[in-house]
Formats: sequence, C-alpha cells, structure tokens
Amino acid sequence: MQIEIFDETIEKKNKLELATFTNCQFIDCDFTDFSFNNFQFVDCEFISCNLSNAKLSNTSLKSVSFDSCKLIGIQFQNSNQFLLKLNFKSSNLNLSSFYSLNLSKTYFIDCEIQEVDFTETNLTESLFDSCNLRNSIFDRSNLFKSDLRTAMDFTINPTTNNIKKARFTRENISGLVSSFGIVIS
Repeated sequence: MQIEIFDETIEKKNKLELATFTNCQFIDCDFTDFSFNNFQFVDCEFISCNLSNAKLSNTSLKSVSFDSCKLIGIQFQNSNQFLLKLNFKSSNLNLSSFYSLNLSKTYFIDCEIQEVDFTETNLTESLFDSCNLRNSIFDRSNLFKSDLRTAMDFTINPTTNNIKKARFTRENISGLVSSFGIVIS
C-alpha cells in the first residue's frame, strides 16, 4: 500500500519514497533523472527544483504547479492523464514533450519552452505569457482561445493547427505566416 503524505514542506531532497503527496511544497530539491513512476501529486507546488530528465511513467499530476524550476527533457505524455492539471512560472521546459495531452487552461508564464513538442496537444484557453517558444512543434494542436500575445519566436501553421479565437499581436504575427515563406518587415 502506498503511503500518503499531507501538508508537508519538503526541502533540499534528491529522492523520495513512493507515495501520494497532497497539498505539499517541494523547495530547492534536485530530482534530476529521478523516477517518479506511480507517484501521485495532488495540489502540490515545486519551487526552485530541478526535475530535468525525471521519469513520469503513470505519475499523477493533479493541480501541480512549477515555479522557477528546471524541467528539461521531461516526457509529460508518459504521466497519468486522469485529472492532469499543470501550471508553469519562470521555468525551463526545453526539450520536453506534451504530445497529445489535454492542457486546456494551462498557464506558462515567463518560461523557456524551446524545442518542446506540442503535437496533438489540447491547449484551449492556455496562456503563453512572455515565453520563448523557439523551435517548439505545434502540429494538429488545439490553440482555441489561447493567448500568445507576449510569446516569442514561435512558428504555428494556421492550416495544421486550430488557432480560432487565439490572441496574437502585430509584433508576433510573423510566427503564423513564416511556414508559408512569407516575410513581414
């Protein structure tokens, strides 16, 4: 039987016992390459943690936020998708993948999101506020009502993605036409 941990603040750890964590904070932890397989996180917050290359096979992430974290190379699509809810602030998500996940109403605020795979991802009503999306892949993605007004360096093909009612600015609209070879000056 999996242990349950409630309302704890966990600081400067580099490994954990298999458990269900509810309403916990993880601060300054280094979980690089750690296997979170079958862990459950409910209403948890990671602050200034390094989770690069962490393994998430069947990991439950229910209302989990990451603030000032390093999340490089994570395959989020391997996590348990039931009630999946994530938010990111001031974090580095480079080289990660959200392939085919439902990330509706997800907040990405002031994040590095370079070379990230959003193929077939539902990003309905999501916010990309001051995020660098250089070389990230949007293919058959749903960006309905998403806000990319302050996003930078993205390339989104409007013929292969749903961008209906998505919000952009004149300054970043070139990311919508670059796939057509059109140059805006």
